[in-house]
Amino acid sequence: MARKQARRRKQAPQRRINLPRIPLARIGGVLLACGVVFASYRLSAMLLDRPITAITIDGPFERVSALQIEEAISTELAKGFLTADLDTIRDRLAALQWIDRANVVRRWPGQLEISVNEQVPAACWGEQGLLNTRGDLFVTDARHVPAELPRLSGPEGHSAEVAGRYLRIREQLIPRGLDVRRLHLDARGAWDMTLQNGIHIRIGKRDVAARTELFLDVVADIITRRATEIEYVDLRYSNGFTIGWNGATPTPKDESIGERQMLAERNE
Repeated sequence: MARKQARRRKQAPQRRINLPRIPLARIGGVLLACGVVFASYRLSAMLLDRPITAITIDGPFERVSALQIEEAISTELAKGFLTADLDTIRDRLAALQWIDRANVVRRWPGQLEISVNEQVPAACWGEQGLLNTRGDLFVTDARHVPAELPRLSGPEGHSAEVAGRYLRIREQLIPRGLDVRRLHLDARGAWDMTLQNGIHIRIGKRDVAARTELFLDVVADIITRRATEIEYVDLRYSNGFTIGWNGATPTPKDESIGERQMLAERNE
């Protein structure tokens, strides 16, 4: 029985799949047609291409000059009107220290129109760094740091984290008439900040999100009403906060429990 089954397996017909044959002449014709199209495109581009005869540059030019822009893209300007790479021009302009965005368009027969938006400094980073309105560090060695800008600082590589927290806190403080003058993250991961009115806020390194929420939900309203009486607020407690008053601690009868000094164990 086993021999019969083996014989049947040997005699089973094999299926063959025949692929359609494409004549070599047809393949050659397709390649030739593609080559003709490409050559025609290249020839047309060469015939229509011409030198760039003029460029117009639109922008505020407070920190970047038109000469700097021309120097940054000089190699592309030396190419033809059609062969100049607009993406390369945009990238080179965006790489300039004070340029935030750039746009480039062609205007027939030989003109390029360039428009640039300069960076807007929103905060200082460390001693000489500048952050834009999105919290990006775009200058690391500014010669002049505007004194009116808020000061942010922290370990190297943490500028985006500090800027993000600053922007979130500030967004909720501005409607209350408050603002942040300084925000610092130390090497241990502890946060502290100073408001525009000089009040110092100690946040610490644990439960930072919860403590920040407590500050925004409770403490900010207290500061709004009694800013001249407060020297500092310490949020580094497990179940409350302390307020450092200027002079004697006030004892009005209608004060809420949130405004009284909390003597819980400190939980940095």
